[in-house]
Amino acid sequence: MSSSPTYTLVDQFDEDEFPDIPKAPAALLAALNTVTDPRKPRGLRHSLPAILAIAACAVIAGARSFVAIAEWAAAATPAGLAKLGVTGEVPSESTFRRTINKIDANGLDLILGGWAALREVNPKEMRVIAVDGKSLRGSAIAGGRCRHLLAAFTHISGIVLGQLDVALKTNEIPMFSTLLDNIELLGVLVTADALHCQKDHAKYLVEQRGAHYLLTVKGNQPTLRKQLAGLPWAEVPITHTKHDRGHGRVEKRTLKVVTVDDGILFPHAAQAIQVTRKIRKRNSRKWRTETVYAVTDLTADHARPDQLATWLRGHWCIEVRLHWVRDVTFGEDLSQARTGNGPQVMATLRNLAINLHRLAGATNIAKALRHHARDTKHPITLLLTS
Repeated sequence: MSSSPTYTLVDQFDEDEFPDIPKAPAALLAALNTVTDPRKPRGLRHSLPAILAIAACAVIAGARSFVAIAEWAAAATPAGLAKLGVTGEVPSESTFRRTINKIDANGLDLILGGWAALREVNPKEMRVIAVDGKSLRGSAIAGGRCRHLLAAFTHISGIVLGQLDVALKTNEIPMFSTLLDNIELLGVLVTADALHCQKDHAKYLVEQRGAHYLLTVKGNQPTLRKQLAGLPWAEVPITHTKHDRGHGRVEKRTLKVVTVDDGILFPHAAQAIQVTRKIRKRNSRKWRTETVYAVTDLTADHARPDQLATWLRGHWCIEVRLHWVRDVTFGEDLSQARTGNGPQVMATLRNLAINLHRLAGATNIAKALRHHARDTKHPITLLLTS
């Protein structure tokens, strides 16, 4: 009889290390299991879901590169890695890099967008989705064009519902409907900047998807803008006013809304909006005035002036709560991932991390990253309970 007991590897796994994780696979882990593995089966040591789960956990903790993902994996406990599907050797940096570069990035975005749509808590008010694009500035190779991604983002909950690569030989406009084809839009309001103020987009949303639109009108639609500018705005009362102070300036916004007839040359247009912005620096008395027009198919019975003002301004939540967070908090534009599908997949993992933190109630993504970086158990628990 040995004087000291012996333990197997399984015995060393602390079963109480993850008491909150259910025995059944989490919905997110189940979704990762449906991603197509682009690798040849011969010689594989690690499953694709395990690699993606580890990469996601590392990004949840703030990892910005393939090296940082591998370092997080090396620091994780055997029990934690076993929960993610790794029971042997920990994947190396080259394993993460080669695998992520080969994954079908648009397919991964489609799967994770479907998962996010099921997890999002539908607001009591109208659901509003912003569509906008972002360039990955660090992804350009030898002076070429950098990757450009088009995303759909919810105004209220701040969740990414979809993302799509804009091919090098095209632009955002033809990808608009392709992105939204995979998102439930019945009764949803879609907001977009002036680039997407297109007649085909309006017809697609209203006639094919049963959705609504609120689109900014600028110089790319000169006839429509001239029509809107020519409306008798002087006779229209101001229906909403907003004053803001911040960033060293004072801003006053006034909004006017008018019902339009069939004479407006834009499909299904029901209301035209004029937003006048007066801006001055705090140490100056000189005001700078800007006038912006917008058009929507929502009637006055379905959209109050204050709601239209909120939705117009709220469209830029995609810049502040998604693009800015990825740039500043995750250092996306400084990323050295350039080859294959790596740039888009890493952006997708950042979107996933933002979604998970927001679904868990986080209001400050940087603070959430710091919290989850303190202990490898935190991101594993977050991923496996989602």
